[in-house]
Amino acid sequence: MPVRGDILVAVNTRKSWREKLHNPNLPKVVEIPPNMRKRWGSGTMLVPDPREVDALIRKVPAGSLVKVSELGATLAAKYAVDVTCPLTTGIFVRLAAEAAEEDARAGKRKITPYWRVVKEDGSLNPKFPGGVERQIERLREEGHRILPGSGKLPPRVADVARPRSLAAFA
Repeated sequence: MPVRGDILVAVNTRKSWREKLHNPNLPKVVEIPPNMRKRWGSGTMLVPDPREVDALIRKVPAGSLVKVSELGATLAAKYAVDVTCPLTTGIFVRLAAEAAEEDARAGKRKITPYWRVVKEDGSLNPKFPGGVERQIERLREEGHRILPGSGKLPPRVADVARPRSLAAFA
């Protein structure tokens, strides 16, 4: 630890989750990598800006749900690309969730409603803050019915809707 006079000074070099949302190198459009072409074909892929993922999640109203793929499709349409990188989109959803909980701990009342983001089959995300238990609690508060998990499969929302554009929430 650095020493200033007779005082030890604690240095926090770790970025907050909110700070991690700020990446000056994103968004960027790249060619779909060869290892992803079997699934996505050739063309262009968006590596999104984490702040845009966070902003899209904020548009989802109480009582509604959004799938990770719907976030990606909305961003792909905005940037006129073939696909949004599903890996980074998922990572940025988690980042938005952690930043939201960090904001809540700091006393902010209006946080990103990350619990409204579900996987393709409506399953919940065990990597969210508080795990699926916390996501279940928040979704039930908004009137959703949760089906139990089975084996290694996490619980899922019973009423997950068909894919839609997030423009429906604008």
